[in-house]
Amino acid sequence: MNNSIVTEFMILGLTQNPELQGVLFIVFLCIYLVAFFGNGLIIIVIIYNTTLHTPMYVFLLALAIVDIICTTSIIPKMLGTMLTSGKSISYGSCMSQLFFFTWSLGAEMVLFTTMAYDRYVAICFPLRYSTIMNHHMCVALLSIAMVIAVTNSWVHTGLILNLTFCGPNNIDHFFCEIPPLLSLSCSPVRINEVMVYVADISLAIGDFSLTCLSYGFIIAAILRIRTAEGKRKAFSTCSSHLIVVSLYYCPVIYTYIRPASSYSFERDKVIAALYTLVTPTLNPIVYSLRNKEMQTGIQKVFAFLKH
Repeated sequence: MNNSIVTEFMILGLTQNPELQGVLFIVFLCIYLVAFFGNGLIIIVIIYNTTLHTPMYVFLLALAIVDIICTTSIIPKMLGTMLTSGKSISYGSCMSQLFFFTWSLGAEMVLFTTMAYDRYVAICFPLRYSTIMNHHMCVALLSIAMVIAVTNSWVHTGLILNLTFCGPNNIDHFFCEIPPLLSLSCSPVRINEVMVYVADISLAIGDFSLTCLSYGFIIAAILRIRTAEGKRKAFSTCSSHLIVVSLYYCPVIYTYIRPASSYSFERDKVIAALYTLVTPTLNPIVYSLRNKEMQTGIQKVFAFLKH
């Protein structure tokens, strides 16, 4: 239900400096292309190679799809506003962008936890891995991730739809995100802030804690590995996963844990870029392209394309 007098918003973007706009356009276009084609390649490789139809790669496939949806819901519109003088986005498009972004945010967090749990079972219970992480468990975990993501998105988008926007309509951000929208509302936003806080505690902090717990058990198991080479390889994988996960969770927790009145949009735009643009670009590199099985799969796909 739309209570608004405002029919469109003006997205102010990352900067008002015309010289910087051109540089940022090239930077974000490159980021988008790397994220889109990197994640697209993962999707094709996993679908094409039947040897990769295992829980770990199914979760990676889901993560790649979520990352494409996340970046595509934000960057093309952002690039369009950089190129043209038209910075407006209709009320409906803004709400759609908010829905898909919030959905991908929730899905990514739950998937990170699911992937950490999968690695925990693989490393700590290798002999029981195939019985624990069977087809039904895989489907159940993915279904839970999607249900949580959709519920989270519906709640926040629904609450924003109930707000009244009577002007000003300038969104001091590069996309329609909850904090800048709350700061523009001329109706009370207390319930929105409470629900954002609840989601941040349960989804962000909850998932981050569970992910760290899984990696804690994994590291304890790695320390029991006899060979130095085995330890080095396992630590290399775990540390890169943890860096990417932390780069995602820390800015998300920071952004959503505060009341709308305390936002500093200049700083928050840079922080938002970490979880909306940087992490989806790093995920394919960290989780897949350094992986031997994925490298073999990529070679097979390119060999098939050559023929």
